[in-house]
Amino acid sequence: MLDDLPIFQPGGYPIFQLSDDDTIAITAIFSKMHQELSSNYAYKYDLIRNYILELIHQGQKLQPASALYPGHTASARVSSLFMELLERQFPIESPSQKLKLRTAKDYADRLAVHVNHLNKVLKENTGKTTTHIISGRVIQEAKILLKQTDWNISEISYSLGFEQVAHFSNFFKKQTSLAPMAFR
Repeated sequence: MLDDLPIFQPGGYPIFQLSDDDTIAITAIFSKMHQELSSNYAYKYDLIRNYILELIHQGQKLQPASALYPGHTASARVSSLFMELLERQFPIESPSQKLKLRTAKDYADRLAVHVNHLNKVLKENTGKTTTHIISGRVIQEAKILLKQTDWNISEISYSLGFEQVAHFSNFFKKQTSLAPMAFR
């Protein structure tokens, strides 16, 4: 999730000194975003979202290494690997794509740690449980798919790993207090 990136953390570096090369690279990204906004491309907002992520990562690269990697503890490593595994599943780009890792146990198995250890480590490092982090990212992607695609609720539900549309609808309503169609 974006708020977890060091660039958005309090006490970070709010101002960056740009080299000439950095200025050229960042200006080019903004130029592409501006050009895309005026285009008729059906998926222009997906592309713009990727340009924004590129800008965020450009900012990340400008931060001193000490700000990016505050601790090299085993728990920080497990947390980092978990977040990487989670983010690697997104964005969902077609209705036939399906999340492979849906539960805390799926992630723990992939990381070769016990699910209780994963939960403890994430709670220490993020203040959130494994399930809470996964749910937050799934709901974020669900919102994106509902707003930016014309997929039906069943296709979105399947892509996000729900076997039943009703389970997805209940999950979405519990997280947002809106039904998926009402959100759309």
